[in-house]
Amino acid sequence: MLAEDVLPTVPTTTTEALAAFDAAPGVDPEFMIGTWHGAELPTAHPMDGLLAASGWWGKQFVDAETVHPLLFPKDGGTALWALNPVLAFGGLGIATKVPLVRNLSLVQPISALRPALRTKAPKARLRTTRYRGIDSATMIYDNLPINDVFRKISEDTVIGAMDYRGGTRPYFFVLQRDDSLPVE
Repeated sequence: MLAEDVLPTVPTTTTEALAAFDAAPGVDPEFMIGTWHGAELPTAHPMDGLLAASGWWGKQFVDAETVHPLLFPKDGGTALWALNPVLAFGGLGIATKVPLVRNLSLVQPISALRPALRTKAPKARLRTTRYRGIDSATMIYDNLPINDVFRKISEDTVIGAMDYRGGTRPYFFVLQRDDSLPVE
């Protein structure tokens, strides 16, 4: 999935992405329940390309207390598995400062390390928070200073803004509802 597949116009700058995000209405946490396929929304953010290079597939919201923020395809895409975000974002500072990392495919190493990176436990919660003046569903990571705030584009599409400690601007992505693959 690509951002242009689900958004009527694809923002290319932080200003454009913020305008699209701010124009979209908030959603209740219940709206987010399900499995969502994700795509980065490139805005020249230091994180642009990192999720794509990792092979990230999306997120799953089982209920408000059971959220899997990082899903990856397994066995050629027949199922999904949850990666522990602490292991993924632990090196975020370095990765955002070394642009070469974004150009490397990390799909094979992540797949090979699946037994060590995998988690069965939820690693985030879903709450309503106020962000940029609007109350909306927010995924709050359990052990990281990161919140993903969601706004509604359509009944099956949301735009997300990742707000994290130390970040000077949000990192954007889109999610499209897709319950077609089991999460193991």
